[in-house]
Amino acid sequence: MKATGIVRRIDDLGRVVIPKEIRRTLKIRESEPLEIFTDRNGEIILKKYSPIGEFSSGAQQLADAAAKTCGKLFCICDQEQVVAAAGPENKKYQGKSLSKAMEQRLFDRDFIPENNAYYPVTDDDAHTEQALVPVTRDGDPVGAVCFLGMKRTDPISEADAKVADMIARYLTFTMNN
Repeated sequence: MKATGIVRRIDDLGRVVIPKEIRRTLKIRESEPLEIFTDRNGEIILKKYSPIGEFSSGAQQLADAAAKTCGKLFCICDQEQVVAAAGPENKKYQGKSLSKAMEQRLFDRDFIPENNAYYPVTDDDAHTEQALVPVTRDGDPVGAVCFLGMKRTDPISEADAKVADMIARYLTFTMNN
């Protein structure tokens, strides 16, 4: 654990303000859910909540099935990282942070890019094509599923896009029920 040197008091309603610098550094946005943990030493730990992260073993099984069916790289992401990846080059993606462009795309709900623009999933993403479908919880995007391919050697087909859509709908349904 890293000390920040910042001290805050609890107000009369039991609230503590997380300083803006820390929220910015940890990419905590207004109204974003946080999980609260305690440990034996009396420490309180706040962690960003990821509903897709809770479903990580199931997400990996879905990614494996999609990649095997379509023969392409398939990723399931929350708002910050790739939770599950399967298919060619999956080790380059598994557990990696999303690129700033992809984070902004999820935040802005930009799932139909203009002029077929490609937004890299991670900072070292070399792919040129993707089928990206949002995963939502209570109407808000909490992540996405995507197939990645190369324009000439591994294009994304309509069938690939339908598989991605089906898996995104399943994850959305599972998290909302």
